[in-house]
Amino acid sequence: MASSSDRPNIVYFHVDNLGLGELGCYGGGILRGADTKNIDTFAKDSLKLSHFVVEPQCTPTRSALMTGRYPIRSGNHTIALGGNAGGLVAWERTMGDILSDAGYATACYGKWHIGAEDGRWPTDHGFDEWYGPARTYDECLWPDDPWYVGERDGWSYMYDGTKADGVRTTDEQLTVELKGQMDAEYDRRAKDFMERAVADDKPFFLYHNHSLLHFPIEVREEFKGKSDNGDWGDALLMLDADFQSILDELDELGVADNTIVVFAGDNGPEDHLAGRGTAGFFDGSYFSSAEGGIRTPAIIRWPGHVEPRESNEMMHVTDMFTTLLRYADCDIPDDRLIDGIDQREFFEGAEESARENCMVWLNDELHAVKWSQFKISFVRQQHFHDPEIPLGFARIINLLEDPKEREPVNQTFVRWWVMQHAHRAIRDYEESVKVEELIPPGSPIDFVPRRSTEDVSA
Repeated sequence: MASSSDRPNIVYFHVDNLGLGELGCYGGGILRGADTKNIDTFAKDSLKLSHFVVEPQCTPTRSALMTGRYPIRSGNHTIALGGNAGGLVAWERTMGDILSDAGYATACYGKWHIGAEDGRWPTDHGFDEWYGPARTYDECLWPDDPWYVGERDGWSYMYDGTKADGVRTTDEQLTVELKGQMDAEYDRRAKDFMERAVADDKPFFLYHNHSLLHFPIEVREEFKGKSDNGDWGDALLMLDADFQSILDELDELGVADNTIVVFAGDNGPEDHLAGRGTAGFFDGSYFSSAEGGIRTPAIIRWPGHVEPRESNEMMHVTDMFTTLLRYADCDIPDDRLIDGIDQREFFEGAEESARENCMVWLNDELHAVKWSQFKISFVRQQHFHDPEIPLGFARIINLLEDPKEREPVNQTFVRWWVMQHAHRAIRDYEESVKVEELIPPGSPIDFVPRRSTEDVSA
């Protein structure tokens, strides 16, 4: 294994519900009433992906990122509803686990959302420290509901903890006011963490989960009224400034050149009128299998290693797990099924991605298979509140011709030849389930999936 000085630091700046049409470098920016100049400048020095595929919801994406596995394998293919049920079982190995074992200092700030009880916190999965909400941000609206009784229905608080001392509930109740302030605290803690890691001469992994653009849209006082688009534009300006704050800290610490920085969203934009975003060139929202629900910005910078450019080659969020760990000189677990593909050659300048297909689930239903520029849809749902419509015949969509997925019948060509590529992906997945069983949603912490004697690393 490489020495600590040879291994890169990793900053994964995860943005909540970021549509592909919000940032200037993706066609938004001033068209959304806010000049996202810092992120746009960062993109010029980075690999900017236009075909970064995530999951339709935040819990599945975060599970996929942390484990390198389709979330349907880990039982996290939808957000947990009803108390603290669900989350990663102890058997799962996260990026935090693997990097911590490799000598990295690790910290998670903000929403985790893949486990909200002892045994499932970030500090139970390799992170030295964590601060954030138990679940998600709209719980700050609960007290405003006239039918809500906190003593009966439970209050939401921020949590704080370390690997050494465990997680505790703070006295900070999750309120709308706190929602607007918490990102400043994430920023303060992130800088302190990086400073300590550099002082200790340890490589670090910062998993920084910003609260924007999750509704309700609240911003700090210095950003109020600063955009041309009300609260939404103000939020984009705050997001832009907060990201730059982390980049500035890397410069101050003198570690920017040896730090992989990933700026990425977790799913498509909000559909609620309380904070509706835009997917820009595509159509759709989170909680849907439309392109707008499963494509989000992803920008990667590592000076001297990642070649700056824009690419429309497909990459799946699970690939981040494998690629970042390999850059850290860590072995990928070979005792379980890993869906992430090593994309180092692509990052470093290869024209083609190492990935040719991926599968799109909404909850536990297969909605589509993506292959090359084609999308083979079995269920149509464009936005969160639209009904799911099973299709009698699969729709084969060339996303270069029909990026908004509008044409169900009047296609340029009859392309049934594309189906063989979808069927191959489905067969491969079905065979993999015979090798390792799926972890059921809500499984107890000590659940371990049954595996056949076949080589799961093949």
